[in-house]
Amino acid sequence: MRHNRRVPDVTRIDDPDDERLEDYRALTDLALRTRFEQPHGLFIAEGHQVVGRALRAGYRMRSLLIDEKRADQLAHLAEDAPCYTAGPDVLEAVTGFHVHRGALASFHRKELPAPADLLAGVERLVVLEGINNHTNIGAIFRVAAGLGFDGVLLAPDCADPLYRRSVRVSMGEVFAVPYAYLDPWPDGLRRIREAGFTLHGLSPSRGAIDIGEVPAAERERPALMFGAEGPGLTAAALDACDRTVVIPMHAGVDSLNVAAATAVACWELSQPEPRAPRS
Repeated sequence: MRHNRRVPDVTRIDDPDDERLEDYRALTDLALRTRFEQPHGLFIAEGHQVVGRALRAGYRMRSLLIDEKRADQLAHLAEDAPCYTAGPDVLEAVTGFHVHRGALASFHRKELPAPADLLAGVERLVVLEGINNHTNIGAIFRVAAGLGFDGVLLAPDCADPLYRRSVRVSMGEVFAVPYAYLDPWPDGLRRIREAGFTLHGLSPSRGAIDIGEVPAAERERPALMFGAEGPGLTAAALDACDRTVVIPMHAGVDSLNVAAATAVACWELSQPEPRAPRS
């Protein structure tokens, strides 16, 4: 049996300077969006799948902006929020890019959990220091969700997981994985160990062992910490670790992209037993 969905009233907007579209202005201007979104407690979701995931995760919509050609298909997503439609020229003039996914939505952010509350509710943790690339942040959240790591702690200098590009790359998984900012950093890292996690720093330095050889006991509540590409983890962050681990590389390649490294490391430490050392 099919249930009828309530389709909200749709307001057509032809003026790109219309103040009702302020939430969507200059979406490609990172500096402007950083100054606007977090202080106003909002974020932008792009594409009907991501918008739907934000709604299912309990985020409250402020408004929906859709391509006029897809109004009949997408207007129902607005539920009780204002729904605006515009032609492609207006959409591009407002946002700064061609909106080929057909839908943009402005959402209210939720209050983030305290680090202690997050640590009490998860079993496997990803910890990030200095990751300021939004594409990498989004990919890491998708990896965490897909490989069973159920929480993320970020240093204060990490990029915003709810920035539009992060949300899009994660395919909305930033809504599924709880996260918090750990401050002070790096002193706050001691809380991870105090909460019963084994903190593993990904780095080729300080006598790192092959991540495949991590003992079974240290895989029960793992916390994997990754640093920015290039500099890697800071000395202070490494000092806070129980162990330093490395992904063995071949053919003279020194490292993986941080999102790829996160995928390999999370998969490895999701296995209950270590691999046999290579002969």
